[in-house]
Amino acid sequence: MAIREQKVNPENDLGFGPQPVIKSQPLINKDGSVNVKRKGLALFNTADNYHNLIKMSWGKFWFIVLTGYLIANLFFATIYVSIGMDSFQGADGATPLGHFLDAFFFSAQTISTVGYGHINPKGVTANGVAAIESMVGLLAFALATGLLYGRFSKPSAKIVYSDKILVSPYRDGDKGLMFRLSNLRRNVLIDLGVEVIFSYNEIVNGKATRKFFPLELERKEVSLLTLNWTIVHPLDENSPLADATPEELERTQASFSVLLKAFDDTFSQTVHSRTSYTYADMVWGAKFIPMFDREESGRIELDMSKISVFKMVD
Repeated sequence: MAIREQKVNPENDLGFGPQPVIKSQPLINKDGSVNVKRKGLALFNTADNYHNLIKMSWGKFWFIVLTGYLIANLFFATIYVSIGMDSFQGADGATPLGHFLDAFFFSAQTISTVGYGHINPKGVTANGVAAIESMVGLLAFALATGLLYGRFSKPSAKIVYSDKILVSPYRDGDKGLMFRLSNLRRNVLIDLGVEVIFSYNEIVNGKATRKFFPLELERKEVSLLTLNWTIVHPLDENSPLADATPEELERTQASFSVLLKAFDDTFSQTVHSRTSYTYADMVWGAKFIPMFDREESGRIELDMSKISVFKMVD
C-alpha cells in the first residue's frame, strides 16, 4: 500500500515549494512558528527588534527591561563617581562603596524623575549629566510603556491542540484521521475555519520533492467554539491516506500542517493559530476520551486537562 497520488496545486505548498523534508525537520513547529533559519543578515540587524520584543516570552521580556534598567544606572553611577562625590550635596558615604551606592541610588531617582531631594547635584558638570540622564529616562520609560501596552493589546489566539493525531474508528466501520482543539481563554471565538495540509516526500526523476495536498475535512467551519472541536479527515476512497501505512508515512517524512482562522469577539479582529503533526505524532487504533461532563445542576463542564487523553481500541 502507498500514498495515493493527487492533483498538485502550487498554492498549497505553504511557501516552501518542492523542498523536501530531511531528518524529520517539521515545516511548521508545534508552536506555529516556521522552521526556517535565516542567515546572511547584518550582524546588528534591527529589522526584527520590535517584533522580537513583542513576541518573546514574558520572562525574557522582563529580564531585558530589568537588565537595561540596571546597566543604565550602573553606567551613570560610574560617571557620577568619576566626577567626584563632592559635586553632590547630601552624599554622606564614607567609603568607596558608600560613594558608589549614593551615586547609584541618585541615578535611579534621576532616571525615573522621582527626585526625593536627599542628594542633589551642584556645578555645571554634575547638573549636565543629571539632565541628560533624566531625558534618557523619560524616553526609555516611554518606550518600555509602549512595548508593555503592545504586548497586552496584541490580538492573539490561545488555542490548545491535542499532542497526538489519531487514526480512529469513524462512522460505520470506516476510519478517520483526528485531532482536537479548544480555546484556552474564556473569550468567544466566532466564524472559525480550519485547513489541514498533508505533505510528504516523493522521488521525481531521481530527486526528492515535497508534495502538498489539502485534506477534505468532515467539518471545516464552525460558528462558535464553545467546547472542544475534533477535526476529522475521513480515510475514504477520496483520501490520499486511505491505503497509507505507518512505514510508508515514516519513509516519506509525512506531516500535517494545521492553519486556523477565527474572529475574536473581544478584540473585534481576526486571529490566527498554527501547529503541525508529523508521522511520529500519529497513533493508530485509538480514540479520544470526551472532555466534557455535567455538573449536578446540569451545566456542561469542560476539562481542558483531557485535551490529549485517548484510549486504544480494536
